[in-house]
Amino acid sequence: MNAHVIAVDVGTSAVRAAVLDTAGRLLAHERVPRASGLGGDTFDADTLEQDVRAALRGVSGGPAPVALAIAAHIGTVAVDAGLRPVGRSGGWADSRGIRQLTALGDAWAGRLLAAAGRPCLAGGALACLMDPEAVDTEEVHAVLSPKDFLVARLTGRLTADTISAAYTLASDVRRRAWNVDLLHEAKVDVTLLPPQSEPTSVVGELTQEAAAVTGLPTGLPVVSGGPDGSVGIGLLLGGSEDIIADVAGTTDVVGRLLRDPDALPDGAVLNPSVLPGRFVAGGATGLTGGAVAHWRSLVGTVEDERLAEVPPGADGLIILPGMTGARFPDWRPDARGAVLGQRPEHDAAHLLRAAQEAAAHTLRDAVDRLDPSGELPVAFAGGSSRSAQVAQLRADVLGRPLLLSPEPDVTLLGAAALALLGSGEITDLDALRSCLIGTLRRVDPDEARAARYGELHTRWRTLKDTTDAAYAAATGL
Repeated sequence: MNAHVIAVDVGTSAVRAAVLDTAGRLLAHERVPRASGLGGDTFDADTLEQDVRAALRGVSGGPAPVALAIAAHIGTVAVDAGLRPVGRSGGWADSRGIRQLTALGDAWAGRLLAAAGRPCLAGGALACLMDPEAVDTEEVHAVLSPKDFLVARLTGRLTADTISAAYTLASDVRRRAWNVDLLHEAKVDVTLLPPQSEPTSVVGELTQEAAAVTGLPTGLPVVSGGPDGSVGIGLLLGGSEDIIADVAGTTDVVGRLLRDPDALPDGAVLNPSVLPGRFVAGGATGLTGGAVAHWRSLVGTVEDERLAEVPPGADGLIILPGMTGARFPDWRPDARGAVLGQRPEHDAAHLLRAAQEAAAHTLRDAVDRLDPSGELPVAFAGGSSRSAQVAQLRADVLGRPLLLSPEPDVTLLGAAALALLGSGEITDLDALRSCLIGTLRRVDPDEARAARYGELHTRWRTLKDTTDAAYAAATGL
């Protein structure tokens, strides 16, 4: 019998756990819905841990696995010495502490951002540590990502994988180490940040207590893991530098492998890769799939065939999806969504199609920043990739070929890949991509529709910039 591993994917809407073997076969699967908000501002870490325990119980009971790995959304969880959460935990859109970081001055912030590989100040562990209302440092023993909190609760070990560490703003991503000098200048207690580890490293073993509540064996090796989008991108890219990866969920997370971290495109985030010594340029776009889901909840379900009948440009209806701000590549945290050009004849299909087009236009801005030549294909996975009409729409709006993953759940499969790499059962990420995902199917853009969407993208971009500016002027933001 092939060795098998446990993989966990912590998303905004659900926690999923699965058992997979070295041939990529899914042996068991469990999904536990979450009650998190759409915006990703805050969440309850105790409830999250209970959801993860429930998901793990749902896949326990089989032969002993060789390793476990978790992928989870980014955020911040402060814990006390007993690894109990302190206060409300921050999600991927948490903005607490940014004002305090900004107050340290442009020169200090510039040095911080250069080392952190970030284009602008954003939320995260460092920002929370600067905000006395976000984190009471007298009570806090460590500040962790959601995934690292879960690993700590399963193993009793404190660690931060190098990619999650990058999202704290406190790490020098090129050295894969905490930026101690700058943190001292900001009077931040460096001991609150745990030791860093590579995403494929075994960082601990399942404690007896954790085994009792999950049904998994005591001593099960636990691999460090990483942020959900980065883990999915790592599996989609493998070692390929001639494609761009897009993991389309609540937000689209895009990335491209870099050998030279100093060749970072403007506006892109620099992260360590799941591969040692390599880097990924890209970032999360902000709400895309989440905006479509929100509109679907308001107007109801529309069949894909009807959506595909709506012509490019949705008969003049335009949606801006940035309800919680724009991230890569624009980084406008105060941007908000909008509906423009609405007329009485627009129906539910027009609204949903305009929202899908908006998600694709947002993605095009990000992809074009990573590859201005317009030539590289985009490997496409995630929830939106399940729809053939969405895949064709993305190809048409991007004006590039899509390489469609036959397995959309690349974050969950990426966690399995990290577990297999960490266990030593398989050592080649490209081989894992082949057995876990299979062959990517090429979807070419329709020439006429792509040309039309090229024109529409320019108009959409102009309206987005104009609307963002008008909203900021009217509200004083």
